[in-house]
Amino acid sequence: MLVIAAFVSIRAWDDTGHKLSARIAWEVMTPAARERASQLLKAAPENSDLSVIYNAFDGRSEDVRRLELFMYASTWPDVVRNRDFKVRYETYHKSNWHYADFFFGEDGKIIKDFPEPSGVAIPKLKDFEHVFRSETTTEGDKAVAIAWFLHVAGDIHNPLHNASRVTDLEPKGDQGGNLFYLEPARDDGSWRLNLHSFWDSQITRNIPRRNDACDADYLEPIAAVQFALHPVSSFDLKLGSYKEWSREGFDLLPGTVYGKGLKRDSLPDEEYRTKAFRIAMERLALAGYRIGKTLNSAFDPSAQ
Repeated sequence: MLVIAAFVSIRAWDDTGHKLSARIAWEVMTPAARERASQLLKAAPENSDLSVIYNAFDGRSEDVRRLELFMYASTWPDVVRNRDFKVRYETYHKSNWHYADFFFGEDGKIIKDFPEPSGVAIPKLKDFEHVFRSETTTEGDKAVAIAWFLHVAGDIHNPLHNASRVTDLEPKGDQGGNLFYLEPARDDGSWRLNLHSFWDSQITRNIPRRNDACDADYLEPIAAVQFALHPVSSFDLKLGSYKEWSREGFDLLPGTVYGKGLKRDSLPDEEYRTKAFRIAMERLALAGYRIGKTLNSAFDPSAQ
């Protein structure tokens, strides 16, 4: 469970991470599922700005435009945090939809009935799926549900979006690692790297973007590596079992995310950094496969 103040980032994976999972999902989706998802995203409510990236008059192929819209949709629930767009922010921003609801102690055990507000990622994933499968909801509502599903399904595959660690220093929880700093405090009080941000940025931290490449060009070879190293056959997808998805992330926290090589006010050692990158890649691939297969089930009855 994460209790996040307004000034603290609660992103799980940066934009690159979310778009990578979306790119992987797109690859495993059937043509029929891609077509239906694209139709719905283009029908998003005007005040959401969800479909604004799609340009029907762009000279590029329709396949590329649909893929970029799909990848953008995976980041849209973070985009709507921008308070400068008042109507969009007040209508669509939902801070507690991004995370799940475990607290645990330094012994690694879950603390039951902890007296802090809960995140609602797990019930919301069920809600999103119900909406985009429904025969009675509007296409605009389905578009918003798809974007949220893409995003939150990605969120909970970041271990730190599934729980908050309670210590003497953080008696209300460490806000999913946001209060566990990996750099010493600065005299001017400026931002410093924390554990949550470190895990968010594993792709960009380890795979530099060359020549200012666009997302499609940057992510395609990374996705290809994912398919080779982490094929869909290597995972138990557990489609629809959102509580189990979250529990998988939680299980990585006590002995791995908060494990050997991690110290306060100090960057993790090389062994820890290597392990974090490997786990992040696995989790992002799994998120993509689960998202793609779920959308196949919803939008292509012939899909297996």
